[in-house]
Parts: sequence; structure tokens; C-alpha cells
Amino acid sequence: MKIYADRFPTALRQFVTDLLVVVWVYAAVRAAMWLHDLVQKLAVPGQKLAGAGGGLADNLADAGGKVGRVPIVGDELTAPFERAAEAARSMADAGREQQDLVGDLALALAVAVLIFPLGLVLFGWLPLRVRWVRRASAARALRAAPAGRDLLALRALVSQPLGQLTRIDPDVAEAWRRGDDSTVEALAALELRGLGLRPAKR
Repeated sequence: MKIYADRFPTALRQFVTDLLVVVWVYAAVRAAMWLHDLVQKLAVPGQKLAGAGGGLADNLADAGGKVGRVPIVGDELTAPFERAAEAARSMADAGREQQDLVGDLALALAVAVLIFPLGLVLFGWLPLRVRWVRRASAARALRAAPAGRDLLALRALVSQPLGQLTRIDPDVAEAWRRGDDSTVEALAALELRGLGLRPAKR
């Protein structure tokens, strides 16, 4: 559907509203991503702990393996290395758990930031936008129908502001009842402009 923003205030308002909604959603997504990245920085200590613990565990296990090859006392000397390696693995596991916790927290906070702005779009703006599109599409179909002008004029009498109706004719209802062609034409054009559409050309 074409928008004639320079001639039809309703279409211009709709265009500006759509643009603001796009900016609103983009800003909300950027804010959520920024918060996610900020919280993810808390996982750096866990990454270092996991790396250090894993490296230490590997080195201790390797050293224990070499000490274990010493004749007679090898088995006794290996036990402390194995215990130390196990402690280092526990440290690495703690680091990985901390990373997982931070990752879950970052995701939860990002989703929480998005819920409100996206909720406004999905449950506030979108139903109104769909309703406007349906009304405009129906009016566009009527504009092309043979008797569409009369129906649009009747719709204008019911829905348009009284100030705009009286500018067409001080007794616009009576003129419409008489079937005054210029009044019916003006009413139909008013209804179409109210939906952001160009009046039908005659």
C-alpha cells in the first residue's frame, strides 16, 4: 500500500510511528546485547581459573607418571601428585561452573531487558497496525467498487470528526440523504484521507 506522507496526515503519522517502532526495537536489542556482553566479562576470572586448574592438573599428572617409574618407592611418591592433580581438576571445574553461571545470568538479564519493549510492540503497536492495515485494505477495495463511494461516505458520517464533516456542508447529513453528488464525493474522500489513501479519481 502506497503512503502519501506529504498529502495525507494519517499516512504520515503511520509512517513516523512505524519508524519510531523500528528505532525502539533496535535500541532495545542493542541495549540487551550491551548488557549481555557486560555481564559476560564477569566470566573472565572463571576462564582463567579453568585454564590454570586444567594446566596444573595436566602437569601434576605428568609429573606423577614420571615419578611413578622410580623403582621401589615410585607408587608411594605418585599419591601426592595424584591428590594435587585432583584438586587442580576441581579448581578447573569450579572455573567452568562459574562461566556457565555467568553465561546463564547474562542471557537472563538480556531477555529481561527485551521483554518490556518487545511486549509493547507485540501487544500494543502490532494489533493497532494490523487493524489499520485491514481497514485501509477494505477501504481501498471499496474505492474501486461501483458503489464503494456511497459506503465510504456513510462510513465518514459515522466515524469522522464533526468539525471536518461540517466543513463539507453545514447540514452534511441532509445533503447526504439528498444524494448530493459533491457531498458524497467529499465524504468518501474524507474517509479515504483519514486512512492515508488517495481519493478515487473520477
